[in-house]
Amino acid sequence: MQIYLIPLDFENEEMLDRLAISLKQIFKTSINYLPIEINLQNGWSQERSQLNSTWLLSQFLQKAPRDNSKILGVTVYDLFTPILTFLFGEAEFKGRAAVFSTYRFQDEIYGLPANQEKLESRLLKEAIHELGHTFGLHHCRNFNCVMHSSTYIEEFDFKSETFCENCTSVFEAIRNK
Repeated sequence: MQIYLIPLDFENEEMLDRLAISLKQIFKTSINYLPIEINLQNGWSQERSQLNSTWLLSQFLQKAPRDNSKILGVTVYDLFTPILTFLFGEAEFKGRAAVFSTYRFQDEIYGLPANQEKLESRLLKEAIHELGHTFGLHHCRNFNCVMHSSTYIEEFDFKSETFCENCTSVFEAIRNK
């Protein structure tokens, strides 16, 4: 099993490389970049100025290799689903594909100065969280767990970059099947 990272107009290669190194250590698997062509205009909502994350997941599944890999897209565009105003990311539960956006992780959109360290921590948390869903992990009630559901950026900053003890046990059991 491996994880494919799909950067979608995400141009900070150094940040992406650091994310890949961290994910490799956490998930103990190879991380490879998968450059695929997706016409993002087809999933773009002019009215909302956002990208439909569910549509994006379907594109990943159509264009990615058909193996037992996980697919993680990262984009700079604000994401939505028709029933949600915005979301940090979306994943197929017990599936292969996940996507997340850097858009709402930037302090600048909240009127604060840029904070590169906080941005990278948020990216790692969301990547782990969404990949956790692809492995079959549910949202966790532990506020410190990376699998805790976050609606606001403040909640996001409160949680850690790791699974809690319970989620670690569940993840290990799933991975060892």
